[in-house]
Amino acid sequence: MAWILVIVAGLFEVAMALSLKASRGFTQVLPSVGFGVFAVISFGLLSLALTRLDVGTAYAVWVGVGAVGTAALGMLFMGDQVSVARIVALALIVAGVVGLNLAGGGAH
Repeated sequence: MAWILVIVAGLFEVAMALSLKASRGFTQVLPSVGFGVFAVISFGLLSLALTRLDVGTAYAVWVGVGAVGTAALGMLFMGDQVSVARIVALALIVAGVVGLNLAGGGAH
């Protein structure tokens, strides 16, 4: 259950980052409010998960989900640059997160 919280928190981190971009420097009201709501939800879920998980591994998964999700959606829908190097780098982030989980640091 704790890992599900981390993954959902990471998805809210993606929504937070995309809202931040859409807020245009906090000049757009709805995306600015969305940013705040998504941030509170994301950090809240991560906080709950950390009651059962090692902080380093859980945080790395949260950041990894957020980074990969944000970068992928940025490339797919927001006109961010797409290149083989960027895709390989995202795959390396995923590999690193998987490696951390395989090395231990799960629930306690």
